[in-house]
Amino acid sequence: MALRGRVWKYGSNVDTDVIIPGRYCHITDIKELAKHCLEDLDPQFTKKIKQGDIIVAGTNFGCGSSRELAPISIKAAGISCVIAKNFARIFFRNSINIGLPILESPEAVDNLNEGDEVEVDLSSGTIKNITTGRTARSVPFPDFLQEIINMGGLMPYVKKKMKLGIEN
Repeated sequence: MALRGRVWKYGSNVDTDVIIPGRYCHITDIKELAKHCLEDLDPQFTKKIKQGDIIVAGTNFGCGSSRELAPISIKAAGISCVIAKNFARIFFRNSINIGLPILESPEAVDNLNEGDEVEVDLSSGTIKNITTGRTARSVPFPDFLQEIINMGGLMPYVKKKMKLGIEN
């Protein structure tokens, strides 16, 4: 699966309270929730991005509370994936659970600038900067994680497996 979008770059320690501020955690409408994604860090974020764009960040992206609404708001806002030097473990798991692709690649983060056009191949872990022609790598997801992401998250994946009678 290949994704293509424009880079929106942020620093390290972007926590879940900044990704979706607590004052919006009562919102149950995903489209409404998405309007507030990253607004405390970048008030114009949802007005600037386009469907398929990509967030690039430093270390410890998604630290803080275990709020599953953080990756949900990112995905609902239209972001196709997040590339960071590394992720907080609970954010990593929550992202996979809801079908948001996330890639760890310090090399890519160091070589991508805001506004660059980037293409990400999830099956190979290749991150190509279309703007500069440079390529970086991340560890590709195993097939079952790619299937979870392609299906939109863990719940659709499990439902399919249960329907097929497959336990893996």
